[in-house]
Amino acid sequence: MIKITLLALLLSLFSVLHNGAAWAESRDVPQISPFPVGEENTGYAQYFSGRSWLAPLTRDKRLNVPVFNVTFEPGCRNNWHKHTGGQMLIAVGGSGYYQERGKAARRLVPGDVVEIAPDVEHWHGAAPDSWFSHLAVECNPGSNKNTWLEAVNDADYKTATAEK
Repeated sequence: MIKITLLALLLSLFSVLHNGAAWAESRDVPQISPFPVGEENTGYAQYFSGRSWLAPLTRDKRLNVPVFNVTFEPGCRNNWHKHTGGQMLIAVGGSGYYQERGKAARRLVPGDVVEIAPDVEHWHGAAPDSWFSHLAVECNPGSNKNTWLEAVNDADYKTATAEK
């Protein structure tokens, strides 16, 4: 009887530890906003320094308003880029940055809104020490084309994100 009880206890403990490890692995991306994190953004990984995740939030194409939740690990940012139809960002979790070419970077926290005019070269991403999540709204989706440019190098990112 003691052997059966001990075996059952060990199996229970293994199950708890195993499930806990699986939970920890599945939670390597913290839930920092009420929006889904989505899948790792492997399709656009070549345009990001670091890892990001992408979750489409709108599905009805008749509404003509594509919205995505983009989550960045600390230090992750996308390359310089521009949109022919513009873009809007709404910060929803963590802390990040947005920078237009030739201007100082702007720190973003939940509730901040960035309106990006058509063809403005810019980048956005997480602060060096924080996860970051924003909603990306594709403006004028029927004609909006994205042009990816060079990566934001580490030295420029460090300068842009240095607290002043």
